[in-house]
Amino acid sequence: MDRFEDVVAAELPGLLRYATALSGDPHQAHDIVQEVLTRAYVRWETVGGADRPNAYLMTMVTNEFLSWRRRWHTRTVATLGPDVIEHSTPPGRDHSEDVAERDDLDRRLARLPRRQQAALVLRFYQGLDYAESAQVLGCAEGTVRSAVSRGLATLRLEAGPVDRRAPAPLTRTETP
Repeated sequence: MDRFEDVVAAELPGLLRYATALSGDPHQAHDIVQEVLTRAYVRWETVGGADRPNAYLMTMVTNEFLSWRRRWHTRTVATLGPDVIEHSTPPGRDHSEDVAERDDLDRRLARLPRRQQAALVLRFYQGLDYAESAQVLGCAEGTVRSAVSRGLATLRLEAGPVDRRAPAPLTRTETP
């Protein structure tokens, strides 16, 4: 069994990024992770004895996020900053467009039901497959697929129609 301090030192940055992506608020993310680590410390024999303590902690963060609303009556939604999620910018593209698109997506994501939010963050921000996401959320794989599908459908509806006549963004530059 790994020591609590060693696991926290290795997993804390990832847990904070994950909680921030879920909540949209770095301060709330710190509160969520702090609460999870407090509970994990008390039950470290169970948590540390798991096959993958990091997955156990991620599940605890997810559950804490999903139950956060029950304990607090108000919630402030903040957009994610560029330091939280790294995106590459294609050459020649204005960085401000990326920031505006990311802010818009973050606002729309924050309006989704929490389970859909969590499923989308696990799937696309964390890069987990459906089975891994289902394990973290503690539900069936089909439930995750449904939540991702519904969440994406809602995000697409809010984004509006896509102009198919617009040129595709450049993916690479040609050199003579």
